[in-house]
Amino acid sequence: MSQPSQQPTGVVMTAATAPAFKTQIAHQPSGSVITTEAPKDNGGTGASFSPTDMVGAALASCALTTMALAASREGIPFGGATASVEKRMTPPPRRIGELVLQILMPSGLTGAHRARLEEVAKGCPVARSLHPDLKLPVTFTYPDEPREG
Repeated sequence: MSQPSQQPTGVVMTAATAPAFKTQIAHQPSGSVITTEAPKDNGGTGASFSPTDMVGAALASCALTTMALAASREGIPFGGATASVEKRMTPPPRRIGELVLQILMPSGLTGAHRARLEEVAKGCPVARSLHPDLKLPVTFTYPDEPREG
C-alpha cells in the first residue's frame, strides 16, 4: 500500500491596483499590507518598493532568515547580521539581471560555522527559486576580531 501524497500548502496573497501605478499587496494570514509602485525610471515616484525591488528584498530577507533558523537548530551562536542588496536591471526588455548581495556577519563564528552559514544563505529558498540566468554574487564580511595582547 502506497503512502498518501502530501499536498503542498500555500500562503495566499492578493494584489489590487491603486492610483499612480501603485499596488496594494495583502498577506491573507496576517492581514499585513505592502504598497509597491512602478520604479521611478518607469513612471513611479520612487516613494516605495517596486515589484522588482521586492525580489531583491526577498533574497536578502530569506538569506538572513535561513541563516538564523539554521544557527538556532544547530546550536551556532548567531548575533545580529545585516544585508544589503543592489538590484541591477538589464536594458530592454527589462528584467533583473543581477542581485548583488552583501552580508555583514556577526563576530565570534568559527571557520566551520562561517562555512555552514554561508552555504545556507546561498541556498535559501528565494535564491533557489530564481532563474539561473540571474546573477547572484554574494559577499560575506566578518568584523575584525579583537587582537590579543
